[in-house]
Amino acid sequence: MSNVVSPYHQRVAREKRALIVGAATALFLELGYDRTSLARIAERSGVSRATLFKQFPSKAALFDAIVTESWATADDSESPPTGDVVHGLAGIGRRYAELLRRPQMTDLFRIVIAELPRFPELADAQFAQGKMPYFDSVRNYLAAEDAAGTVRIEDIDLAATQFLGMISNYVFWPALLVPGWEVTAERVAQVVDEAVRTIAARYATTQSAASSAD
Repeated sequence: MSNVVSPYHQRVAREKRALIVGAATALFLELGYDRTSLARIAERSGVSRATLFKQFPSKAALFDAIVTESWATADDSESPPTGDVVHGLAGIGRRYAELLRRPQMTDLFRIVIAELPRFPELADAQFAQGKMPYFDSVRNYLAAEDAAGTVRIEDIDLAATQFLGMISNYVFWPALLVPGWEVTAERVAQVVDEAVRTIAARYATTQSAASSAD
């Protein structure tokens, strides 16, 4: 007997998974992590408990999935090729800004902040499975550019933090903390471009900076 899952059943499984994740996120925000049960999530999402437990055997596993999916990039693009740090960082910066502007990203941080005193493991999951892998991708790109001679960076961790921080400090954190905070697409593009210029001005070699200006 074949164990191959048909495209139809794969699609149904993805749709049910999305319903479960959406229901869980909403309930975590409404009731808190502790008061939200898997049974309540199954009821809200409209799937059977058996279906939910098959995909997520525990509430912790479900939260881990929310973190992972929230931090997934919009197009899952690979790291840019080396040789043009301005172009490469611009692409990374735009994807990062798009990621931070997703409603589920602010929802995720609100859950973590609200439940941090009682469930510090939620913050650990957010950092280890969400932010850190994304940070690593930026750090690896800068390390590759450094090895190629496009930039000269002594502390790559610091440079990656500087770049991402310049974007998130304008695009994300005010939206999380200030009711009604909105940033236009044009302003986001400007924020990303200025972050790229700042990093390039600080770290790009003379040769690579001249090439990018051509």
